[in-house]
Formats: sequence, C-alpha cells, structure tokens
Amino acid sequence: MRAGRTGTAGRDWVARAPNLASLLFAAARVWAGRPAFRFFRDGRWQALGWPEAARRAGSLARGLRALGVGAGDRVVIVSENRPEALISEWALMAIRAVPVPTYITNTEADHAHVLADCGARAAIVSTPALAAMLRAAGPLELVVCMRPAEGCVAFDALADDGGEPGAIEAEAAAIPRGALACLIYTSGTGDAPKGVMTPHRAILSNIAGGAALLDPLRLGEEVYLSFLPASHSFEHMAGMFLLPALGVEVVYGRGIEHLAADLLAIRPTLLTVVPRLLELIRGRLLAGLARGPAWRRVLFERALAIGLRRLEGARLSWGERLADPLLDLVVRAKVRARLGGRLRAAISGGARLEPELGRFFLAMGIIVAQGYGQTEAGPAIAANSPIRPRPDSVGRPLAGVEMRIGADGEVLVRGDCVMDGYWGRPQDSAAALRDGWLHTGDVGAIDADGHLRITDRIKDIIKLSGGDTISPARIENLLTGEAAIAQAVVGGDGEAALWALVVPEDGADAALVAAAVERVNRALPSPERLRRHVLVAPFTQANGLLTASQKVRRRAVIARHRGEGEPSVGR
Repeated sequence: MRAGRTGTAGRDWVARAPNLASLLFAAARVWAGRPAFRFFRDGRWQALGWPEAARRAGSLARGLRALGVGAGDRVVIVSENRPEALISEWALMAIRAVPVPTYITNTEADHAHVLADCGARAAIVSTPALAAMLRAAGPLELVVCMRPAEGCVAFDALADDGGEPGAIEAEAAAIPRGALACLIYTSGTGDAPKGVMTPHRAILSNIAGGAALLDPLRLGEEVYLSFLPASHSFEHMAGMFLLPALGVEVVYGRGIEHLAADLLAIRPTLLTVVPRLLELIRGRLLAGLARGPAWRRVLFERALAIGLRRLEGARLSWGERLADPLLDLVVRAKVRARLGGRLRAAISGGARLEPELGRFFLAMGIIVAQGYGQTEAGPAIAANSPIRPRPDSVGRPLAGVEMRIGADGEVLVRGDCVMDGYWGRPQDSAAALRDGWLHTGDVGAIDADGHLRITDRIKDIIKLSGGDTISPARIENLLTGEAAIAQAVVGGDGEAALWALVVPEDGADAALVAAAVERVNRALPSPERLRRHVLVAPFTQANGLLTASQKVRRRAVIARHRGEGEPSVGR
C-alpha cells in the first residue's frame, strides 16, 4: 500500500456539497496543499494550484456578471482540455449561468445548431479561429477568448481582478441541488444532437457513486491524464468534477496526436478510455510483433495464454508458475510501459468494450474496468469494480441508481442521476422519461450477480426476413477487433442475410479484409454470419458519418451507400 493513501471513504464534505460550484470551492480548501492541475504551454509542463484556480474562478464569475451574464443565460464553451475550461464552468455555475460545453471539432453547422437550439448569447473559446467560427455560426453578444483575439474580451483580464472568491463562494452555496447545472449535447448518432438538461444533483450523484466505486483503490497522490474531450459527458463528469473532488491531480494532455508521448511523460495512475483506443493499442502491438522475430511472438503468446488462464481462475501448472514471473518482466511489463508503467486502473466507457479485448488487457496486467452510461444520466449508470472487473459485463449499478429491464428488454433507470429532459423538446423529453423512469433505448440483461450486459440499441436491432433478430453491435465490434478493419457497419434489416460495409485499416488490402471477415464468420452462429461485405471509404466527421464524439452514424452510413448505389449493399 502506498504511503499517504486515505481512501475515498469518509470524505463527507463531498456528499454534503449542495452543488458543483460549491464542491470545487470546497475541494480548493481541502486539497490546498496538493497538486491540482498540470498543462503544457510555452514548450513546458506547468502547474496551477487549487488556491489560484479558486481565485480565478471567483474573478471570472465577477467579470462575466459585470458584462451582463446572469442566471439562466446559456454560455457555450469551446476549448481543448485545459484549466481555463474547468474554471469557466466553475465560474458560470457559481452565478447560476448555464455552461454548454461543445466540441472543438464541431463544424460551423454543428455550432450553429447548438447556438440556435439553446439560445446562447455568449461564448468562451480557446483560440481566435474558434472565436471566428462561433461568430459566423450565430449572433453572439459576447465572446471571451483565452488567447488575444480581435473583437473578443480577454479571458485573463476577467479572471485576474485581484480579488478573493469568498463572496462568490458564499453566493454559490445557496444554489440548490435540483437547479440546472449545464446543457450537454448528445452525439446525435440518429438525429440532431439534443441538449440534455443536467441538474447539479445528477453529476453529484455520479460523484457519490464513483467515489464509492473507487474506494477500494484507497486513492493517494494519484495522477490522471485527461485526453478525452471534456465536452463528452463521460470526461466532463470524471475529469472536471469527480477526480478533482477526490484530490487527484488532473494533467491535461496535448491532444490525441500526442497521447503516446504524454502517457510516457506523465505516467498516469488513472485513465478513462474508449474501446477504440484500446483496439488501436492492441492492433499496433500485434502488428509490431508480426514484423519481429518469431521468438518474441512465442513469448508474447505464452504470456497472454498464462494471463488468460489466471484470469479464468484455472490452476496453473508447475511450469506455468515458474515461467509466469519471468514472462511478466519481459513481456507484460513492456505492454504496461506503453501506458506509462504505473497505471492502477482505466475505466472504459463511451461504447461497448468487446469482452475479448477486455480480457486481453487484463491478461497483460492492465486493469480495464468497463462502465456504462448515457448523457441523459449524468452520465454514469453502472460500472465494474476496478479491483475485480468482469469483461463480460458493464458492471453493477452505481450507488443511488435503480435499474430494471423492461418487457421489451430495454434498460430503464431511475435516480438522482437522471436528467430533467431535453432543452426545448417536450415531446422528446416525455418519450424518454416515462412513469419516473429513463428509457435508455439500450437492450440489456441483468444476471444473478446484478451485473448488467448491454447487447445493442433498440433502434439498431436487425430483423431478418426469416425471423431472426440480430444485434449488429456485437458483430461490428468483432470486425473492428481485427487488425485489418478500422470501421464497420452491419446491415440487412428485412433481408435474408446480413452484410457489412467495411473500412480497411491503412495498408490492409482486400485479401486481408476478406480473411478477417472469414475469421469473424467462423466465430458466429449461422444467422449472424455475413453473406457479403463491401470496402468503403472511411466514416469521418467531415463527411457526416461520424459524430464529434467519434461514434458512427449507422443509419446515415447505410443510407449514404444505398443512395450512391454501392454494389451488393441493401435491397
């Protein structure tokens, strides 16, 4: 046990926080002597302590109010992950304004939709280019920029008035848990993104449940690398509120293109990841082994096999027990080093983690605990224990979350984590919130141990003409788990058999893809096998087939390729 660990239990001040702004002000006092935030600027890593962060939040709150921003005003935030983004939300929440974090990768049309939908009158952005895009996207009375930009108010001028946060903190303490905290927009995989009205109680509920989940780790002086977009509800909750409240140092990465280098430089102890990242890490690892000497592949396969046997609870032979420590040193430790070498746990969310992929990392000694959630639920609903994760499930419901399975297999959720509805969309809100339950649209099952398994989205379920009901998500995950396949969409609703649109990985030719599809087919029962597949161009945000959170717009992909007359696809 690392010296200085105190665990997350007993931190009553976290549970007592009336709202998110007050939570951060309290954290600034409790963790005043600990590192708070690190970021890369001017060619070096720099630090921002809790007292200074609180002072800047109070100053920014006063400055924004002086410029006319008041209670209920929606303010769009477009920024990379950096301390100023957190300070902006903190300040806005403290004066009861409503932050609306959005993606820096949004197109002008995406920003126009958000601005018009929520009626934002102000924006806080990180760069002059983003300021220009926001101004072009819609009428704004105020734009605050974190870097000098013509026609914009300077962020630093507002956040550095020399005063202390005392009065702002006292004012924020009166904000009730049920008040609107922020609007987080859905990814819009099937239709236009909707603004989820997230009250303080929803994220506070997630924080309480997350703290209980992490308690067995007995958190000490942990380091968290924040690289997923903070406008995504998963990173928004974990990186902006949960982990800072638990005294974890948050290090803001330099962008996904620098992730490999940042992992080695920062050596995080905690991470949140998405399955696609894990797929890429495994794919590159296996590709490197394929190019190397045969003895290296033999050692790796032996280390993986023994790790999987231990994971399954099998009794190791005398020879395996003897070889295991050496294989851990020469094989598994090198895999762990790619993630910095001291990772204690990674929580995977945002999409389904294929069990085989989860077992791969667990066999390498890397704790990957899968969770499940939705923007409409704070977003965390369920998660695996970071001590004993189960790769075949998304875990048990977090503390305070009630869950049941509807008659049609839909996962239903109730509790403080649930949203108040969609901004300006009463009909959509009524459809999602019925009889006190959030209807998630996900199909799942709860086993005897209370673990939840998610199989698909109700809207994505495929019904073949012969009567078979198929979950395309599982097949798509198996396909993208192959080294030759980057993206895949499975279709065939109303047809005799399934087919797939497949995007090859760079360097993979048609023969490699065909072999990968055949391997997947051999692992599937007859009704789920692919009758045919077609190679297509990548799904990207630019061509409208990928959301800002990197989710594939399945229906748009299928419609696009049918509309273009792609051979062998569709009816």
